[in-house]
Amino acid sequence: MTAKPKFVYEKDDLATIGDVDENEVDRIAACFKGRSLFITGGTGFLGKVLVEKLLRSCGELKHIYLLIRPKKGKDPQERIKDIFQNVLFDQVKQQRGEERILQQVVAIAGDVLLPGLGISEQDLDTLREEVSIVYHCAATVRFDEPLRSAVFMNTRGTKYMLELAGSLKQLEFFAYCSTAYCHLHVKTLYEKPYDPPADPHKVMQACEWLSDDEVATIEKKILGDIPNTYAYTKSLAEALVVEKFDELPAVILRPSIVIPIWKEPIPGWTDNINGPTGLLIGAGKGVIRTMYCKSSGYGDFLPVDVAVNGILVASWRNITAGTDTTNRVAHMTSSNDIKVSWAEIIELGRWVIENKVPLNGVAWYPGGSMKSNYWVHYICMILFQWLPALFVDALLWLLRYPPVLCRVQNRIFKGFEVFEYYANNVWNFDNSEAVKLRKLMNNRERKTYVIEKIELDLIDYFTNCVLCARRLILKESDESIPAARRHMKVMWVVDKVYKGIWLFGILYMLYRCLFAT
Repeated sequence: MTAKPKFVYEKDDLATIGDVDENEVDRIAACFKGRSLFITGGTGFLGKVLVEKLLRSCGELKHIYLLIRPKKGKDPQERIKDIFQNVLFDQVKQQRGEERILQQVVAIAGDVLLPGLGISEQDLDTLREEVSIVYHCAATVRFDEPLRSAVFMNTRGTKYMLELAGSLKQLEFFAYCSTAYCHLHVKTLYEKPYDPPADPHKVMQACEWLSDDEVATIEKKILGDIPNTYAYTKSLAEALVVEKFDELPAVILRPSIVIPIWKEPIPGWTDNINGPTGLLIGAGKGVIRTMYCKSSGYGDFLPVDVAVNGILVASWRNITAGTDTTNRVAHMTSSNDIKVSWAEIIELGRWVIENKVPLNGVAWYPGGSMKSNYWVHYICMILFQWLPALFVDALLWLLRYPPVLCRVQNRIFKGFEVFEYYANNVWNFDNSEAVKLRKLMNNRERKTYVIEKIELDLIDYFTNCVLCARRLILKESDESIPAARRHMKVMWVVDKVYKGIWLFGILYMLYRCLFAT
């Protein structure tokens, strides 16, 4: 078993918040009182947390209009009811009542892929008369999305949103949720606009003229040094927003790698296995044994609840002060406050899974290591991931069960193609705007909308992440943890015996070669 990991931060570095004065007013909640909002991407990871936080902390708002893609046989408002069945909303439903929040959250049938967002004239009239705040969060976050599809979703969808925003009579704030990782040629990113890699209007026109296959044949040439279509299309979308700075009260918000909830309403909650959560599950199940990664490097990670708090605080600041007097680009990043290396993430995750929250049905005892040499990593991947997967799948086939591990390893291999670029490069992000905002907030606001490092315990955070992944994604009950712990001990013995046999065999062969007569 591995030793309990040590951390890179000192507790003296943590921010402290004084007692809340009973006369202090939550100016952020007051800013949203009586307002109607329009949100795209409200059914996604960030969007769900944004909607929940608005309902729980800014409950006196008038309406939240969510753009919902129509589905056959399903009314858009029924889809909102389905979303509210997620445990994420349990606290706010208990606090305010499900009927009340369903009155506030209204579905708008539409699609960012369609001209005019596919919204009916009646709904358009409602939005034009009521909405004063817009959050455009809808995007495809798949890094391997075909370029034509990514352009239509991320870039042209933003163009359609800006056109709608221009027709809203009450508009006071338009926020485009971009990413801190969309200008990858800049190693230190500042809170300012950057030139796009191409003219977004020409790229959209070309994608409209050409077919999927035609765009696919020239995709690599179009992307150039940009590693994926996500970063490329998000940078194009930023350029469209910048073009409208003189016409609209628009800002660009750049969160970094958004990860599970840190504090509220459910520590560790997530609805996907993207990013570190996927690594934790893969390593915890024993199917990831090697990674090509600079162990001393680090990524910039931001818990989704902190990202949402940053969005709301930035909204309050821009609405009350006016976008003419504020910076139009703001970063929501963490690496200036705390840096956790890739090696430390793996060490933390391994310790939590080994000692606190084991996963069910691990294929092998969690282990392996990071490799700084690609070819060493590649050989280890064949020996310790692909060959065992082939062996197990062959056994499953002989026993007339469907093979699974080779399919899993194929997904891991494709994921690593994306991960390795980011894991072997380091970017720094200026977060001056966040530092300014912290100074403007009173103690009540700082406790309600946390955007600073307080009461940080990484072991607790990783434990909550693994627990939620177990319950919500892997569908493994807490009652199975003791059995998983026993299985983990058995796999530890198997791992040691297996390695011992290999070591004995190698030493025996060396002995025969050196001392054979």
